[in-house]
Amino acid sequence: MSDKQHHRLIILGSGPAGYTAAVYAARANLHPVIITGLQKGGQLTTTTDVDNWPGDVEGLQGPDLMVRMENHALRFNTQVLFDHILSVDLKQRPFTLSGDSGTTYTCDSLIIATGASAKYLGLPSEQAYLGKGVSGCATCDGFFFKGKKVAVIGGGNTAVEDTLYLSNIVSEVTLIHRRNALRAEKMLQHKLFEKADNGNVKIIWDHTLEEVLGNNHGVTGIQIKQVHSGEIAQLPLDGVFIAIGHNPNTQIFADQLDMENGYILVKNGSQGNATATNIPGVFAAGDVADHIYRQAVTSAGTGCMAALDADKYLESIPYEGAGI
Repeated sequence: MSDKQHHRLIILGSGPAGYTAAVYAARANLHPVIITGLQKGGQLTTTTDVDNWPGDVEGLQGPDLMVRMENHALRFNTQVLFDHILSVDLKQRPFTLSGDSGTTYTCDSLIIATGASAKYLGLPSEQAYLGKGVSGCATCDGFFFKGKKVAVIGGGNTAVEDTLYLSNIVSEVTLIHRRNALRAEKMLQHKLFEKADNGNVKIIWDHTLEEVLGNNHGVTGIQIKQVHSGEIAQLPLDGVFIAIGHNPNTQIFADQLDMENGYILVKNGSQGNATATNIPGVFAAGDVADHIYRQAVTSAGTGCMAALDADKYLESIPYEGAGI
């Protein structure tokens, strides 16, 4: 790989938004380049059952879906580069991106589809036992707790999905939620309650995680607090999975793009250009700009929109064909 290369369009991120953007951009003859980031395939590579992808009646596995999407992009001659971008300069043209590989990339247009990462509570004890019984990815680390007792913290889709997944591996899994009702989809809730009635799932309502307990060997339990009475209780267990949401991967764009709570602001206009940021030629798709829906199918949809918006933008500026 050369130390410096220029492309008409670069797509940052290799999740549903990034790969969909590549398919549409390639079909528009934009010769897109995907820079994958550290986790090729994004969050779906750590997701097991995907039951809501339209057309896959029997459901499918997250990693399988991402392989299919990558192959679709490659079929149209998308260039996929495994690199991680450390810094960007969007204040001058062409845009400049510096990769961990040592390569400097420049481009006329940029689609940001860098996704989001698991969020943690920020407890000192949580960080102390990270990787030693504390995890933010049940599908990554669940295997290590086979036949043991664990807890999941959260109340949304991720928390319920993690609980159901772990119930097939561990001896007992306890879902702990700070409220008395879940935010997860109704179908997921139904599956969870069925498991709680007939399986190895327990649910503790109105409690928060206060501290992770452990020793030199790892986690030995957790301390939880009842949100109304303040009563403290301890649960002996071997692992705890934090499933309280995600943070958008947008840190390198700070002070360059308009954001709100870390999410990139886009126009969302009804007259087109819906994925445009405050910098002409820079577009955002997927979880970096969506804190509401956060679904694979909506990410893919905005990836399509970003590619169409980028195509329209590139038609309006000179094309010198540098590096293509």
